This record gives sequence, structure tokens and C-alpha cells, in this order.
Amino acid sequence: MILHRDELQDVDVADSGSMRMHLFRPAAPGRFPGVLLFSEIYQVTAPIRRLAAMIAGNGYVVAVPEVYHEYEPLGTVLDYDAAGTERGNALKFAKSVAAYDADAVAGLTALQEHPACDGRLGTFGVCLGGHLAYRAALDPRVSAAACFYPTDIHSGTLGEGRSDDSLTRMADLKAEIMFVWGRQDPHVPYAGREAIRARLEEVAARYEWHEMNAQHAFLRDEGPRYDPSLFLQSMALTLGLYRRALR
Repeated sequence: MILHRDELQDVDVADSGSMRMHLFRPAAPGRFPGVLLFSEIYQVTAPIRRLAAMIAGNGYVVAVPEVYHEYEPLGTVLDYDAAGTERGNALKFAKSVAAYDADAVAGLTALQEHPACDGRLGTFGVCLGGHLAYRAALDPRVSAAACFYPTDIHSGTLGEGRSDDSLTRMADLKAEIMFVWGRQDPHVPYAGREAIRARLEEVAARYEWHEMNAQHAFLRDEGPRYDPSLFLQSMALTLGLYRRALR
């Protein structure tokens, strides 16, 4: 589908001011399911924008929040270099888990109320965003979540104090969820992946599980770890999940 893109919406978040969301949606008339897409630590980069456009072009209203809106001026994009990585990782642990959750609630509400959204909601995320997409899916309004190589779930180390409750709260998950991993990803080793899968089984979650022969960030279409073939396979898996769970 031809898209409306480069639309912005600034959303008020309790106790943390304005959060900017970047919107991508079909130009065709009608209403479509909404997807709240969480970026990696670098915020709304060019690869994240292309990823959002890919999903939106298949019939979804996609909103991408700036995850560090309390710390950086609106519109800030961190570079894919040592300085950008250092800043992104520092902010990942400076921000509280409660603040991440408040962002998700505000973002889902704004997306659900958008005139082009039909009220059905899913989430998507990569790296840090994979973890945030999972936590956002704990909201009962969310029916589907696609989480790509999410960091820190297995170790419980997200946010201020490096102490999250994501594994514990998995019992609250009602959405159908998909986890996709790179087997050569050093950020989430085999033991960590197995801990997450064991917890999914323990709570009888409705889930898909895919492990690719790939590095961390294999969806990012810049840099040496990008795998175009696995990108296309991953998009097919994601769209299949949404078609099934966002009916």
C-alpha cells in the first residue's frame, strides 16, 4: 500500500512530559489495526523507519515512540557508533521500568484513538524494543506481540536499578506472542533463551518460537549483521501472526 509517512504525534505521558511518536499508515481510506513499534537503543533511525514502513504497507497503522523522550530533545536519533551505543545503553539503565510502562500505556491509548486505527492493537520491537514490545503486550488491549532478539528479559536487568519483573509478570500475558532470536547473538545466550521459553511453558502462554542462524540486530538494514533473507522470512512470520491474532 502507498503510505502516509513522516506524520508526528506528541503524546503526554504521566510524570514525564511529551513523548513523540512517528506514524506510518496506509494512504487508502479505511481503518486498520494498530502496531506500536519499539526501536532499539538508538531511537527512530533510518532502518527503524524502513521497518515501520514495511509493516504499515501491509495494512497497519504503525506508531514508533521515542523511547528516551525524557532525556533527549524531541527528534533525537543516536548514531550507530561507539558514542551512540554508549549513550543509548546508559539511558536504557537510567530510565525506570515504570516509566517504560507508562510510555506503553500512553502510546497504546493514542494509537487506539487514532482515526485510522480500528481499535485492534499489536506490538513489535527489536533489541531493547523487543523487551518493551513484550512488556507492552501485558496490557490486555494488546492481542499480538512480535519480539525480536529482546535483551534483558532473561537476566531481569532492564531499567533503573537493573531489576525488572518481566519474567515474573509473564503469567499476566494474554496476547499471542512471537519471539525470534539469533543463535549467534551474544546478548541472549542459549541458557537465557531457555529460561524464557521455560517460563512461557510454565504459564501456558500462546507463543511462537524461532531461532535463526544470525547475529544480534540481523533485521537492521545497515551494517555487517544484516541478513536480507532472514529479514524477509521474519516479516512473513510477523504478518502471519498479525493476520491471525488481529482478526
